[in-house]
Amino acid sequence: MKRTIVALDFQDKEKTLAFLDKFDEGIAVKIGMELFYKEGPEIVREIKRRGHYVFLDLKVCDIPNTAKGAFRSLASLDVDMINLHCYGGKKMMEAAMEGLKEGSKGELPLAIGVTILTSFDQDVLNTEIGIPGSIQDSAIRLATLAKESGLKGVVCSVFEAKKIHEVLGKDFVTVCPGIRMKSQDVQDQKRVATPEVANEEGCDFIVVGRAITASEDPVKAYHDIEEAFEND
Repeated sequence: MKRTIVALDFQDKEKTLAFLDKFDEGIAVKIGMELFYKEGPEIVREIKRRGHYVFLDLKVCDIPNTAKGAFRSLASLDVDMINLHCYGGKKMMEAAMEGLKEGSKGELPLAIGVTILTSFDQDVLNTEIGIPGSIQDSAIRLATLAKESGLKGVVCSVFEAKKIHEVLGKDFVTVCPGIRMKSQDVQDQKRVATPEVANEEGCDFIVVGRAITASEDPVKAYHDIEEAFEND
């Protein structure tokens, strides 16, 4: 799976496929709640038929039995990456993994857990949500729980990736959203970084949305970001 993942934050199938038609190669894409809830599972199947890699970003979080059933159902879509919220706890994550194994006919998708949303800053974590300590401490604690539950990695900001690798190993995958170019508005995200910084911090995958999808030349923007992230 390619390491630069494009967030398909479009409202419907038509806009999504028109965007993908610009590419003459299979790329890695993220299908989130807005698109999935509008178009349903068929949009996943169509994008897979076109040769793209799919990260299904639905952030499952519920009681263990419900999470298990959700992952069992989603496994039939044959996606490449899938996620849930670490906040659901160890029993929920373990149950979801059981469901994923029951529903998959072949190789399991890469299952990852969401740690701390990149729209959170320190004040939101401590004051609004009521979780004490630093964002990094919380991210590491949740990532550790995810690994203990059988997940293969986590979603985290660029700024937690290096420490998570130090604690949990290089093979434990970090998927990092909040990627912006230097000149771009951060909009609703707070812990953001450039592709170059993501590379320096050892992120395994980056998720990029508007820097590519809103560009006048999305294909060029995609390759520019990919090159900046991959450049050693």
